[in-house]
Amino acid sequence: MNKLELQKMANEVRKGILTGVHAAKAGHPGGSLSATEVFTYLYFEEMNIDPKNPEDPDRDRFVLSKGHTAPGLYATLANRGYFPVEDLLTLRQIGSHLQGHPCKQHTPGIDMSSGSLGQGISAACGMALSAKLRQKDYRVYTLLGDGEIEEGQVWEAAMFAAAKKLDNLVVIVDNNGLQIDGSIEEVNSPYPIDKKFEAFNFHVINVADGNDFDQLDAAFREARETKGVPTAIIMKTVKGKGISFMENQVSWHGSAPNDEQYATAMEELKKVEEALCQK
Repeated sequence: MNKLELQKMANEVRKGILTGVHAAKAGHPGGSLSATEVFTYLYFEEMNIDPKNPEDPDRDRFVLSKGHTAPGLYATLANRGYFPVEDLLTLRQIGSHLQGHPCKQHTPGIDMSSGSLGQGISAACGMALSAKLRQKDYRVYTLLGDGEIEEGQVWEAAMFAAAKKLDNLVVIVDNNGLQIDGSIEEVNSPYPIDKKFEAFNFHVINVADGNDFDQLDAAFREARETKGVPTAIIMKTVKGKGISFMENQVSWHGSAPNDEQYATAMEELKKVEEALCQK
């Protein structure tokens, strides 16, 4: 996809996030929206995947370590063709395959069940090591929240990844600055994030705007060229990105829009779509 096509798809993913969370009357829109561009870039540009063969042993893997932002991943998978977009309306409902956190057993395209914060990166390390041991070429990507990296298990996994020289592993940190209780600086500051990963022998790439496709493209290209060490991409993003009244508001970490808010948000995305179509 070219940049314009990616921007259009990201807008569709945002619609899916809002539609699912609104229908469920629950969920986590803020961190799903901040990560929309990286979800879109991974599944429509970066990763070697096939929705018609989601269990291909040679596919690239993705682990959503911050599993509560499942609405973002689900909306991406639906638009990529893993299941119907209409399924997003069943988010968190009894009997739905789209629950509040990703479940590998029930949802096509999910490579690892996740949700217990800090644990997804460990699973990703295991997948990357497995590829090395079996001399497979697939790559493993995992997305962490900046609040999530306050968990100690993250750093045990980082130590392991560097010790095993997992250069097929890309750890992405969604640095939107907010977690459930407030700003990450006030709760338990993980800064400087880049220096910490450097201390754990990662190749670190800082992305000034993780909601910009050009910057993401450059970062993932650099990650592919990095040999001998794992890569950490630290991307600065905006929580609630794309919806004016949600941006940088911690209250939207885990709350759903009411009918009026949903209509307002969807109208904003419609205007974005119209503007993109004129380019």
